[in-house]
Amino acid sequence: MPSTVFHVALAGLVAAALLGDAFDARAVAVVTGATAFIDLDVLLGWYVIGAHRAAFHTLLLPAGAAALVYYDTRVRADSLLLSRWGTYGSRVAWATVAAVTFAGIGPDLMFNGVNLFYPLHDQFYAFDGELYYSTDRGIVQTFVDLEESARGTTRETQFYTGVDPEPGSAGADAGGETSPERVFPVVANGDQLIVVLTGIVAVAARLLEQRK
Repeated sequence: MPSTVFHVALAGLVAAALLGDAFDARAVAVVTGATAFIDLDVLLGWYVIGAHRAAFHTLLLPAGAAALVYYDTRVRADSLLLSRWGTYGSRVAWATVAAVTFAGIGPDLMFNGVNLFYPLHDQFYAFDGELYYSTDRGIVQTFVDLEESARGTTRETQFYTGVDPEPGSAGADAGGETSPERVFPVVANGDQLIVVLTGIVAVAARLLEQRK
């Protein structure tokens, strides 16, 4: 599955692309930190069955944040965000919303799935299809098929992680006798590795350019 390292690297690319003049170390920390926070719902899995990839991976989280930022910066007469941080704060806020959506939730949606509308609708979805052109069938996509993409509810779907290697079991974490192996992924394949390296280079280059 995509690791937190991968999510943060992809968020760095989003920051490099969207922050513009607001790009600095503090802004990158906000964008990448918010993206990494999404994976912390794995800790809730110790107490709430199926909370991992549900509690913080719901699209309601960035949607709610986007609504608040829009209301504060476009509707309110006196914006709290703009009055304190100016356009810098607004740009960082919008970049953070984008990073959480596309770098935090998006990759997990494409691999094993997330609970997109939790808690309003308890259903995991995984859009792990393909898109191609066929000379016989034309353009074919298998990403968006709600019947095929549905993967179960929080009670039926748990994910094995280094933090919780045996969710719902009576292993060592639950007072069992055996200690399960803990695997903390960094990169799972060459595609993820190139994204991580590209994210590191892009962010480093922008920071060095800013200091000149």
